[in-house]
Amino acid sequence: MIHHNHIFNHFPLDKRLYNSDIAAIMPETIERYGESEWRYTTLACELHGHIGLYTMLGVKMGLWARELLGAEQGSLHIISYAGSTPPISCLNDGLQVATEATLGHGLIEVTHPHIPCAEAEFFSSEGRLRLRLKPDREELMIKELQSAVARYGSTKGYWDKVRELAINYWMEWNRKDIFEVVRE
Repeated sequence: MIHHNHIFNHFPLDKRLYNSDIAAIMPETIERYGESEWRYTTLACELHGHIGLYTMLGVKMGLWARELLGAEQGSLHIISYAGSTPPISCLNDGLQVATEATLGHGLIEVTHPHIPCAEAEFFSSEGRLRLRLKPDREELMIKELQSAVARYGSTKGYWDKVRELAINYWMEWNRKDIFEVVRE
């Protein structure tokens, strides 16, 4: 199901519309990863309510799956293994925005494995693909999140650190390098 009835004629790219930390990374991020990743990440984080690590990863994963499969927006079916418990379930918000495989369209299924993970299967007429966040990236994220919890608890300091990490990962982590194709 492909829809082209979007709200914007052109996505807002005026840096003055963004918070200063986001505006600061805008030109380089768009140059590195393209306007699509910028658009979907900003939309997903607005929907999600904050700039989150897993939300941003969901966008990167969804876009990479679309590219690998040659799939159009809105043509994928997804099975997510991220469950429904934050923070890992936040991956689902990014996946939905980047692919238009939304719960409302009935194109994403969220499973509840014993151990949720940053992994999803993608199906389209072009083929099938399963992607997972590489273990070294996941270990780094978990370590940094645990450090933030130990230092700040659930205070504003924690959320500031999550924002800082998400912005850094958004800038530094290329979607083509951070996921592995899972072979079954």
